Amino acid sequence: MMENFNELAAFALVASERSFTRAAAKMGVSQSALNQTIRNLEARLEVRLLTRTTRSVSLTEAGEFLLSSLGPKLDEIVHAVNMLKGMRQRPAGTVRIAAAAHAAISVIEPGLRQLLRDNPDIHVEISVNDSLEDIVAERFDAGVRLGEQVARDMIATRISPDIRMAVVGSADYFSRYPEPQVLQDLTRHNCINLRLPTYGGLYAWEFDHNGDTLSVKVEGQLIVNSLELMLNA
Repeated sequence: MMENFNELAAFALVASERSFTRAAAKMGVSQSALNQTIRNLEARLEVRLLTRTTRSVSLTEAGEFLLSSLGPKLDEIVHAVNMLKGMRQRPAGTVRIAAAAHAAISVIEPGLRQLLRDNPDIHVEISVNDSLEDIVAERFDAGVRLGEQVARDMIATRISPDIRMAVVGSADYFSRYPEPQVLQDLTRHNCINLRLPTYGGLYAWEFDHNGDTLSVKVEGQLIVNSLELMLNA
């Protein structure tokens, strides 16, 4: 059975002080209330832990055993709680972030430099992956996504200005092929395709035209599954 932590902590304090008066003063409770707490613990355990007289408090054999076993563990719990309180005053701990390579390099990494310098107790782990994994299931603290990739039930915060994408080609390529004039011209060019790891299909190039989104499925000799590789191809 699960014992009440407050009762065990009260017992440990009375046992170490050998006094209900001093223990009650440290806990900020009345002597009668503390006495009842210990009686409740003894009743539930069905064993006497303390021998009380008008002048002194001593441990029974059972009380000695419980205190020797309980003391170090209570110290560990108190230490852990104090550490947590300290975190509220000074940021500390590990933050796990899932992000695509482009976002990790262009947005996250530059912002981390000052953050880590100013907060030596913070550790950051970045998982670079374009698969759009479930950040909750994979136990990430945050995920960096393009706006349209954020699930409706997720809390989102903008961390960068809008990213504007452009269709580009090398001068050597356009010395051999005519420049596209309209979107459909792209279907006749040797384009680089992006396969989305999460969905398996090829990404249809998306364009914004007067507030409307237009998609074009392109063909080409090269398919990659990383936006960063696509940008550097």
